[in-house]
Amino acid sequence: MVKNIKEIVLGKPKDPMDPHVFHSLSLVAFFAWIGLGADGLSSSCYGPEEAFLSLGSHSHLALWLAIAVMATVFLLSASYSQIIEFFPSGGGGYLVSTKLLGPLPGVVSGSALLVDYILTIAISVASAMDAIFSFLPHEMHVWKFSAAIVCLIFLIMLNLRGVKESVMVLTPIFLVFVLTHVFFIVYGLVTHGNGLPELVHGAVQESRQGIQSLGFFALFLILFRAFALGGGTFTGIEAVSNGLQILREPRVKTAKKTMAYMAASLSFTAGGLLLCYILNHVHSTPGLTLNAVLIQSYTSSWRGGHTIYLITLLSEGALLIVAAQTGFVDGPRVMANMAIDRWLPRRFTHLSERLVMKDGIVLMGLFALAMLVYTHAAVGILVVMYSINVFLTFTLSQLGMVKHWIEKRGKGWVRGILINATGMLLTFGILIMTSVIKFRDGGWVTLLVTGVFIAACLLIRRNYDQTATALKDLDRILMDLPLPNVTAPPEKDMSAPTAVLMVSGFNGIGIHSVLAIQRFFPDHFKNYVFVSSGTIDSEGFKGRAELDALMQKVEKDLASYVRLANKLGFYAEASGSIGTDSVGEVRSLCERVAMRGGRKVYFMGQLAFEGETFLTRLLHNQTSFALQRKLLFQGFEVVILPIRLPGVQAAPVHSPVRTRFAVPT
Repeated sequence: MVKNIKEIVLGKPKDPMDPHVFHSLSLVAFFAWIGLGADGLSSSCYGPEEAFLSLGSHSHLALWLAIAVMATVFLLSASYSQIIEFFPSGGGGYLVSTKLLGPLPGVVSGSALLVDYILTIAISVASAMDAIFSFLPHEMHVWKFSAAIVCLIFLIMLNLRGVKESVMVLTPIFLVFVLTHVFFIVYGLVTHGNGLPELVHGAVQESRQGIQSLGFFALFLILFRAFALGGGTFTGIEAVSNGLQILREPRVKTAKKTMAYMAASLSFTAGGLLLCYILNHVHSTPGLTLNAVLIQSYTSSWRGGHTIYLITLLSEGALLIVAAQTGFVDGPRVMANMAIDRWLPRRFTHLSERLVMKDGIVLMGLFALAMLVYTHAAVGILVVMYSINVFLTFTLSQLGMVKHWIEKRGKGWVRGILINATGMLLTFGILIMTSVIKFRDGGWVTLLVTGVFIAACLLIRRNYDQTATALKDLDRILMDLPLPNVTAPPEKDMSAPTAVLMVSGFNGIGIHSVLAIQRFFPDHFKNYVFVSSGTIDSEGFKGRAELDALMQKVEKDLASYVRLANKLGFYAEASGSIGTDSVGEVRSLCERVAMRGGRKVYFMGQLAFEGETFLTRLLHNQTSFALQRKLLFQGFEVVILPIRLPGVQAAPVHSPVRTRFAVPT
């Protein structure tokens, strides 16, 4: 029953070995525009409004603001198109900063990007509730926060089913938003088109008067302040470069086409809305967004206008929910890339039965939930917190590309450096302006959370590095044992018991376990069976060639163990597989081995740490304990061999290896 309910909620498991699985899960440019571009397009629901309101009495500057916003969108899109070409495997800002600036800027960029994606989810859900509840009776507003929580939980469950499934479900919402907003922007510009020349003339005249009375620098600061506080408009542009792995081949071409869709739609929507605000003299109204005020002014005299008004606002709110997809799609991928580099626990590279990074999705959702609770879903606070980190990542990415162009000076380097240098100056200016102005209004929380996240990453990396150094020492000691060559492998002793050893790669831990079995059970086991399962994670799940290479590695490592046992004078055989669930795969292999008959004891090696903490359990593989529980229940005899590494704190022992022997009653 539990299995059936799980399949209904999350969908049926997917087979990673299916030759058509990569094609079926990847997105073409149109659906990538929906799944990854909705974040950028949805920012037009709050970014232009923040910028326009920040102008205050200087609303005539909104014309220059609209031009600046549209130009910046295309500039950043061109910059990230270059990043896509140079980093076709994906990774976005984190990979660019790591490869071009170094590991420390990389972890800063990655941490900022993750916090940004968490806030993307939070602000998208909060803004959606604002848009939807703006046309509901005021007495229903008490349910807005609860609705935001329910909506977030729904998105978590939807994304656990898979990226493509979630995008397909949300596609109609995206299309309704695009059609309604394009219609109203075109309608507003056409019906008020005769006011455009007057608007331009008035903007020029008022700008001249402002320069004479305030000075050019003061007027520029007013304009740039509004530009910076509306910087949320530019968020989401980097999403495509982070999510290249889910795009249809050829990925670079698909990604660049997606970027073109995103740039065109975002610049038209954001710039068009700003112009419509000016032409219609839109003013802030309590309980309504500027978009709601604008659309209401158009539809109030239409037949059936209220229905159109409601549909448009609903599409805004619904699109903001779609925009949260970017955080759920790209956030876990950034976490996986950082986990590969040992800044985060390796478990964030693991795939679920539905071939999604389940741990990353759940963690992103929980942190977003915490942000909603902390701010009580207040968009004004969230938009400030949200705008800071994305521009930190933008700035580091642009700086990395500037450094690349200066060092390489290849074809088109002058154009490249102009684009990236201009982008770097703009994004750095927005970062500083937003951080200073909004520091007390929530900006400090973002900086604090990002700083804590960076510190946690450094602590995790330090632990992994210490363990890796100790493992290298163990490999160096045991990988070159002076053993005799064997011309013919020993025959299987049918009367003797068999040691089934579960291994992960041919390394010092596995060799140590082989020797430990003989040390503690001398002359008892005459036969060995080596069992290993290669884990298909986000790093390896890129194509059929990577899966075949993983299986070949598993077989090669098992063959090395067989040769080792033969040299030690024992009969040996091996059994291997690959899959997303290492515990389930190894358990299945052990069951197959058990069906061959004979007396068998199952062995596993496990790293042992002194004063084991939550951190050591989180960072280091606990597969052996999970397997032990499952195999014991099936009546298998299971032995775990704790391994104390030199140079790493481990549990105090009275003998070289401390063995825990568990036999079912």
